[in-house]
Amino acid sequence: MDEKTMVNDVLSDVKSSLACYETAITETENMALRQVFQQLRDDSESFQYELFKVANAKNYYQPASPADISEIQKVKTELENC
Repeated sequence: MDEKTMVNDVLSDVKSSLACYETAITETENMALRQVFQQLRDDSESFQYELFKVANAKNYYQPASPADISEIQKVKTELENC
């Protein structure tokens, strides 16, 4: 397996774990456990961003094109109307 594949696999796995942490956080009543999940999520987000920067610098991963102002406003309006 080449480095690009490994980096993209890890990025995918971290994104999946972030979703799991978010679910655990919202479903945990015990505040101490909730804080543990929040810290794990925060650490994973930091790791994901650092790995993303490496992948982006090596052209292993290309993020989506930046949204223009009209797209941002449309999403903002839709979310405000929920």
